[in-house]
Amino acid sequence: MFLDRLLKPRPAKAAGSKLYAGAVAQARSAPLYVQMGVRDSLEGRFELFTLHVVLLLERLKGHGESAAELSQATFDAYVRGLDDAFREIGVSDTAVGKKMKKLAGAFYGRLKAFDEAVAGLPDQAALTDLLARTAFEERGEGDVAALTAYVVAARDHLAAQPLERLMQGEAQWLKA
Repeated sequence: MFLDRLLKPRPAKAAGSKLYAGAVAQARSAPLYVQMGVRDSLEGRFELFTLHVVLLLERLKGHGESAAELSQATFDAYVRGLDDAFREIGVSDTAVGKKMKKLAGAFYGRLKAFDEAVAGLPDQAALTDLLARTAFEERGEGDVAALTAYVVAARDHLAAQPLERLMQGEAQWLKA
């Protein structure tokens, strides 16, 4: 019984891993760093990886049990990716757990703040403030208006994609 469950294909896990991989690839788009001015640092990459995962989770929200399962699988892939990254850069096993707990808190804070910010759309002020605090680390540098416009357009672009494609792990991202 246990072995059957272990060997049974898990489409949500595979689709979630694909969605996360696509989000990572998009978060690494050079224009986000070069033209928009997000720092190409651990913090900057964390913010953009998180932002793109949040965009996916928001798109999946409210579409039933299968979409909720895919949302969880996408989040799980995100957590695995962070854990792997820490281990690759040499963070000790005992420190990884503490760092992951801190990042989980940061993720949920970003998710809540994003939900609140997009609730105010089409007024973009709250979203712009959020991006200035997070992606631009309150530096006062970078093109926060361009990143805000990108996030709004990416959100709309994801919303226009058929849910069935997302459920297969296929999300098309805008050119940054």
